[in-house]
Amino acid sequence: MNEFKLEDIISLSKRRGFIYPGSEIYGGLSGTWDYGPLGVSLKRSIENLWWNTFVESRSDMYGLDSAILMNSKVWQASGHLDTFIDPLIEDAKTKKRYRLDHLLEDNGYDVSGLSLDQMVKIVEDNKIVSAEGHELKNPAKFNLMFKSFIGPVEDSSSIVYLRPETAQGMFTNFRNIIDSFYPDLPFGIAQIGKCFRNEISPRDFLFRSRELEIMEFEYFVDPSTWQAQFDRLIEFQLDWYHNKLKLDKAKIRQVEIPKENRAHYSSRTIDFEYQFPFGFKEIGGFSYRGDFDLTSHQKLTQKSFEYINKKNNERIIPHVLEPSFGLDRQVLAVICDSYRIDQINGEQRVYLDLPREFSAYLVAVSPLLKNKPELVKEARKIFDLLKSKFAKVTWDDNGNIGKRYRRQDEIGTPFCVTVDFETLKDKSVTVRDRNSTKQQRIKVADLIQFFNNN
Repeated sequence: MNEFKLEDIISLSKRRGFIYPGSEIYGGLSGTWDYGPLGVSLKRSIENLWWNTFVESRSDMYGLDSAILMNSKVWQASGHLDTFIDPLIEDAKTKKRYRLDHLLEDNGYDVSGLSLDQMVKIVEDNKIVSAEGHELKNPAKFNLMFKSFIGPVEDSSSIVYLRPETAQGMFTNFRNIIDSFYPDLPFGIAQIGKCFRNEISPRDFLFRSRELEIMEFEYFVDPSTWQAQFDRLIEFQLDWYHNKLKLDKAKIRQVEIPKENRAHYSSRTIDFEYQFPFGFKEIGGFSYRGDFDLTSHQKLTQKSFEYINKKNNERIIPHVLEPSFGLDRQVLAVICDSYRIDQINGEQRVYLDLPREFSAYLVAVSPLLKNKPELVKEARKIFDLLKSKFAKVTWDDNGNIGKRYRRQDEIGTPFCVTVDFETLKDKSVTVRDRNSTKQQRIKVADLIQFFNNN
């Protein structure tokens, strides 16, 4: 019994303080989301694990945190000014705009690799209308970059863009890393950062939004070794999804992207997809970018992006492999993968079966009755004891004990400790397990060892 919809995830996320709609008190802002206390905890747990896995535990990786605002020529060299576009079409009556490929997909059409003109022909031939039932007109290509201006004068010379990807910050700093650290090939530059995409029709909660966070690295290799390195990095990424995020292996798949659907810079791309309630969708991608980016920046800047081989002084422009991980999408995948529904005493229960390292709290401590000072005092002592050994300990005395258990289940807290009148006599407490709901009495003196072992 584990059938659920995306709406169930959205409801739990807001109710329990994981994710809130952005600017909600003013009616919200489409495509924006705010991370609440538990969402921040989950997101940072994933970030820290990723950074440790792909940067700190390796000797061939260099961390970076590049600026969000960059010289506009960066996006000229990268091709984003010309190619970072989506097809749109509008309702002839309401002027509401739709992303054309999504509209056709929602109507059951496969538009993979189709041009704007080909998609428009499908609309015309099949008399497809808007959600409001009106004629669709004015198809166009829409650049997804957010435009802004630097300085007091808004003219063509002061145009800047909020970065749509973090990759270019790593490419523009390639020369700096070489000069500062003189690394051996292969090596990587990694960063985690915000990106901004002016999506025509953001949807599916965190999956497609206008402000997003990406974890990725650019791995620079000798051109003759790219295939072997590509195969090796596939295994590292699968290990991340299977053994680090601990997602259900049956819900993860690899998809080889055909040439007509690849980004302009890619000679090979694999998407890693997770089975969300709304279907298999991308949570990470892996591209062979060749020497496109370094060559493009070299051409426009007239500065050398060559790497000098330490052994034979051969000059080459390295090729690039790019594993990319959508942080927000992976937060959503972890929540969906942990969402459980079962029956307890004839009543439906929802809980998050979060891995311990992703739970906001390891244990919640409660006095059985909050209006009994002796119980509260003893519970506070136990709370302080556990807090001194484990960072993830919370206090919960809101509502009756049943409601507290249900709340902590939905939060994903693995254990609850309840202090009752027996505690005052025998110095033992009730420890309840989230998944099984089984309860056992454990001596206070044994609690630290118990939680270390469980």
